[in-house]
Amino acid sequence: MKRISLIILLFTGLSIFAQKGEGGMWMPNTIKQVESDMQNMGMQISASDIWNNEAPSIKDAVVQLGNGCTAEVMSDKGLIFTNHHCGYDAIQKLSTIEHNYLEDGFWANSFEEELPAEGLTVTFIEDIIDVTYEVLNGVTDSMTAKERQSIVDKNIAAIKQKNSQDKFHNFKIKPFFKGNKYFMIKRTTFYDIRLVGTPPASLGKFGGDTDNWMWPRHTIDFSIFRIYAGKDNQPAMYSPDNQPYKPKKFLKISLEDLKTNDFTMVVGFPGRTTEYLTSYAVQQKQDLRDPARVAVREISLGIMDKRMAKDKALKLKLASKHASLANYWKFWIGESQGLKKFKAVEVKQKFEAEFTKRLNQNPELKAKYGKVLPRLKELYAQLEPYAVVQDYASEIFGRNIDLPTIAMITGILEESSKNQGETYYTYAKDRYKTYILNNILKDFDKDTDKEIFAALIDFYVKNVKPEFVSPELKNALQGKTPQQLADEIYNQSLLTSKEGLDKLFATKDSKEFAKLLNEEPAAKILNAQQNWIDEKVSKPVGKINEEINDLMGKYMKAQMALFPDKLFYPDANFTMRVAYGKIQGYEPRDAVSYKPFSHLYGAIEKYKPNDPEFDLPKKYIELYEKHDYGRYANKKDGTLVTDFLATNHITGGNSGSPILNARGEHIGLAFDGIWEGVMEDVYYRPEIARSIHVTDHAVLFVIDKFANCQHIMNELTIVDHSHDKPAKPKKKKRKKFLGIF
Repeated sequence: MKRISLIILLFTGLSIFAQKGEGGMWMPNTIKQVESDMQNMGMQISASDIWNNEAPSIKDAVVQLGNGCTAEVMSDKGLIFTNHHCGYDAIQKLSTIEHNYLEDGFWANSFEEELPAEGLTVTFIEDIIDVTYEVLNGVTDSMTAKERQSIVDKNIAAIKQKNSQDKFHNFKIKPFFKGNKYFMIKRTTFYDIRLVGTPPASLGKFGGDTDNWMWPRHTIDFSIFRIYAGKDNQPAMYSPDNQPYKPKKFLKISLEDLKTNDFTMVVGFPGRTTEYLTSYAVQQKQDLRDPARVAVREISLGIMDKRMAKDKALKLKLASKHASLANYWKFWIGESQGLKKFKAVEVKQKFEAEFTKRLNQNPELKAKYGKVLPRLKELYAQLEPYAVVQDYASEIFGRNIDLPTIAMITGILEESSKNQGETYYTYAKDRYKTYILNNILKDFDKDTDKEIFAALIDFYVKNVKPEFVSPELKNALQGKTPQQLADEIYNQSLLTSKEGLDKLFATKDSKEFAKLLNEEPAAKILNAQQNWIDEKVSKPVGKINEEINDLMGKYMKAQMALFPDKLFYPDANFTMRVAYGKIQGYEPRDAVSYKPFSHLYGAIEKYKPNDPEFDLPKKYIELYEKHDYGRYANKKDGTLVTDFLATNHITGGNSGSPILNARGEHIGLAFDGIWEGVMEDVYYRPEIARSIHVTDHAVLFVIDKFANCQHIMNELTIVDHSHDKPAKPKKKKRKKFLGIF
């Protein structure tokens, strides 16, 4: 009955999204529109506490870290929290053989001990200004996509010219609602960021690839940095004379016990969602595109698994690449299955039927938008023959095999040198070589790559039409099996070893480099195949997508006109968003129910000494055995809660985002989502979509009890609205099974 009621609401104009915003990614400057719903769910603060240009608010304490994560200000001295995996690159760069901060962790005991994280930035959002009128000035509905974009680009350039920018103070103008709205985002960027503390990877990455996208999790995924500023508290490049930044706002930490159905709010910078796709796009994604990418990666992962199982050294060498490929292999399986299970295509089709019905009842809007959905259907039918080929090609020649990537990079150097001259070649060649050595050949295994190459070339030529195989690749395979071709190429190629690359990059000028590269069999065949795909697939796909994007803007505009009672939020686009929900477990399938909290004893259950994914530091285990959790223990049962689930909608870019309670106090950091709910970026369902967060109880336990880093603890503002004494820890029967107690 409940599901039927929701469907009736959706298609009688009283959309469920008009009644509640759970699942939405709301722009903070427009959060007032869902304030009452948030307060009805339990929020005890107001919209102005979240976004306020006249007084410090939560938005002033949430920052974009680098170009892909979120962080939050946690003290009046510019201390910031983020995820361990968000700080990973910076921590890795600071590590040496003598001081391996990734493996051992790092804790500064004074400001002087904090380490400059070169290249890391932190960006604050100062304001978000609606510039739709200025950007769309002169645009008409009768324009083609190119004509429209030309005017938009000119208008944006004019707005930029009127607003002064520099390295530290800048703005971006970004489209929202498929180009129907434009906002100018004023930003301030800090460049002097220093590492303050990080747990060892055995805590920060506990569970590794095995636990990725899975619940329960026991990962203590956090790291700590500090923003430094000039003596005027303004952004400045690194200098020993810089001072800790004094923020407008920092977040307090709550140590109150977390409970099921508690209100939660996530503020961060989510990367990309596509909630308004048509049924045609969703059908293609679930039935064709996701399975195509999964099929390619299954072949690669199967070969790697087989070889890694026989060789421990090779297992370690390929671990990073294997984890990278397995990450989205698992994601795409979950996304496709979720879309099917929750009948996303059918729901989209019903919405489109209601959309068409309402459109037909409005002659004025029908005249404008009547052809939009039928034309989108035609375009996706045109896209279908290319879509899978494009996915096969990008996976095979761009991600799963290393040799085509090396060939592509050297080909770019050749082409760039031809266009920009000898000076460019002389300046750039060492950079290209260093990149290949440090980022590809570092973990490259020739025999594994060769076996994957042979298997995937065989897969490609058998699963695409002959017109998508370049003449060069066809000729190379003439009279040979893919395995024979692989043996020939890998045995002759200069691109598969440091010695070969040394020879190639030792060429005295760009002409000699080009001559040697054109004699190189791998580069010759693989770059020709990539150029063929660009011509035969990418160009027609680009043309189709250009029209699709234009029509999606019109479809979005029509929806907003035809469903006036529905609250719309824009798709994520790496701008600040607020997502609210509640702490809640879930039931992924029949007879299976997951609770929303995991505990330290669960990590001990998973513990495997010397295992790269499930090892734990000795002191961590000792603290557990003593039940020495300090004030971070759960007051009800004395356990230490490590991670928890919530219904907040997050995606890539939200990593490191603060999750806040009803009073706007910090209770943890977002770091992942559950596998069964990964379809949420296309089709959010609150009964299955769950974000995963590390608790502040666990974070502070590690900083205070495990690391004894009072340099950090002394800065934090910790509140606890419950004064009950911690209960005596309960002994659990499972301990007898573990054998380590």
